[in-house]
Amino acid sequence: MSAAQLVRPLLFASRSVPRQFRGVGKPNLHRIVMASSADASHPAPNTPKKRPHGDRPQHRFKRAKKDLKTRFEGTHEDVLLADVWDLLANTTLEDAKVGASANEKDTEAARAVSSEPKTADAAPSSLPEKWSEIELPITSLSCTGDGLALTRLSDGTPHVYVVPFTLPGDVVVAKVVRHTAAPIPSSSSREMQPIRYTVTDFVRVVAPSPQRDGALVKCKYFAACSGCQLQMLDYGAQLAHKRTVVERAFARFSGLDTKKEVPVVGDTVASPLEYRYRTKLTPHFDGPPGRKQSDGRKGIVRGWGGQVPPIGFMRKGTRQTIDIEECPIGTEAVEKGMRRERDRVARDIEKYKRGATLLCRESTRRVAKYEWEKEKEQRAKSVEVKREWEDEVVEDRGEFVHVKSCVTDSNAETIEYVDDNVFSNTAGAFFQNNNSILPVFTQYIRDNALGPLEASSASNEDGTNLPNPCTNVPSTALFNLIDAYSGSGLFTITLSSLFSHSIGIDISPASIRSANRNAHELNKLSPSRASFQTADAAALFESLPDNVKGDNSAVVIDPPRKGCDEGFLRQLAGFAPRRVVYVSCNVATQARDVGVLVKGIEGEEVGSRYMIESLRGFDFFPQTGHVEGVCVLTRREKGEAESG
Repeated sequence: MSAAQLVRPLLFASRSVPRQFRGVGKPNLHRIVMASSADASHPAPNTPKKRPHGDRPQHRFKRAKKDLKTRFEGTHEDVLLADVWDLLANTTLEDAKVGASANEKDTEAARAVSSEPKTADAAPSSLPEKWSEIELPITSLSCTGDGLALTRLSDGTPHVYVVPFTLPGDVVVAKVVRHTAAPIPSSSSREMQPIRYTVTDFVRVVAPSPQRDGALVKCKYFAACSGCQLQMLDYGAQLAHKRTVVERAFARFSGLDTKKEVPVVGDTVASPLEYRYRTKLTPHFDGPPGRKQSDGRKGIVRGWGGQVPPIGFMRKGTRQTIDIEECPIGTEAVEKGMRRERDRVARDIEKYKRGATLLCRESTRRVAKYEWEKEKEQRAKSVEVKREWEDEVVEDRGEFVHVKSCVTDSNAETIEYVDDNVFSNTAGAFFQNNNSILPVFTQYIRDNALGPLEASSASNEDGTNLPNPCTNVPSTALFNLIDAYSGSGLFTITLSSLFSHSIGIDISPASIRSANRNAHELNKLSPSRASFQTADAAALFESLPDNVKGDNSAVVIDPPRKGCDEGFLRQLAGFAPRRVVYVSCNVATQARDVGVLVKGIEGEEVGSRYMIESLRGFDFFPQTGHVEGVCVLTRREKGEAESG
């Protein structure tokens, strides 16, 4: 073992590092922690001194695990930092070109111009004071939905300001909130080279961008509430930006050659509803003033003093709660429920000893039209008008009506319909929050779960025309679907007609209980057609039946924002399904994981590798910077892997 060794081996080699972060002087998003045996007797300055008997006390700060991070985690800060670095690097390269052309005779001086941003030595004195207001021209729109302004400090150093609620071409006044130095290890020196940028609050527009249209804004809290970022931008432009977000993620975080290994990103699929689409809102309120000094055991209890606290969502960039009376992205039923909950909290505020988060979740009751007419007649004859009747929203769906209501008890049942499939969940459980886009979304997954050869073998709803694994069929036929991170069975159920058997796997027993009820009781699927089991995704392929092989299976994965862990990716490559459909609410971690599936795991000959067949985004959250990514991969055969 060499003196300088990795404390934790990297699963992903340098090829997983974004291309513009490679090379001499270019930082690497992956944090490599080096340990030298020669330095063992010379601890770092912040390491506690040895006791007289030789051992050291525990470090006061529990940051060891954080410092050992070896994988790009795709957090909001990580993605923003990549945007900042890209803007600085491109600007410095342009400066280098200008300098070289202006002084071609001095070639040595031209070569001396560094392509790395001058960020480490920016003098704090040249930065604007905290809370001061400055005028800034917005240069670009980040993948987080924030505007970026590029200016030069008094010493000539390029510097980036992050300004929310702005668009390229805007000239705005912003208030300085904090100066940030984010460490990124330099691949050349192994030293932490900080990239400095400044976070600001939006104050006002001095000169609007041609893209800005204030008439599009439908929320009176916009530019204060942290929920939406893009209401002033035309919806078509929002979709185009989100396509760019997917492109940037795979260019920066996959480690793939975007010209050879990543196909052209498809247009972002629009949400049928641009507003009134969100079926779940969780407004909250903070505890009473002086609550930190409250101690019931000592008789010190801080009350509300008759005041109702702000009930709503966070102010952008702060921990302050804004009082939100209405939210235009919530469905009509959810907004009615939120108003009802606000009234209830105001009446019962003295019952709360601390703050709370409220739940407003839409539930749907499907009623045949003739039955609904009878129900309306009975209601008209009723002496008592129930409050829940007033809060219902009725939608005409042809032969049926959908009666929408708002559920506020996290343990109560909610019902959602996706086409003719019905899903039951407890109100507090996870389910996609934009029901309007789910039919086109699930149809897209259906269309891509099978390859061209297998699509002709898809079955009808009654189960006929299914491929039979007992007959002499081509080895390319797909019989099985494995739905990893299945939740309450959205993909397992909506794709079940395509496969002989669909298996949903989730770590949550509660989700599996809901999935079984959804499949067998509500959607009338037999256990032989769709089944579910509880297992950790990191070990899920170990629990599959012996007759379920990679050659006859497709896998759909929809992990949380952090993406797939290392163990799961190893298992997936080892199981080697013919097709993989990767759905993600975080395209940065999706790109990271897909890069591993395409390139393989560094230093390991494990399983198969894949080709990206298609890639595109779905707009589950209009008016925000978020985009849902869908990446379809097909397994390389041995000849293809060698030639690729």
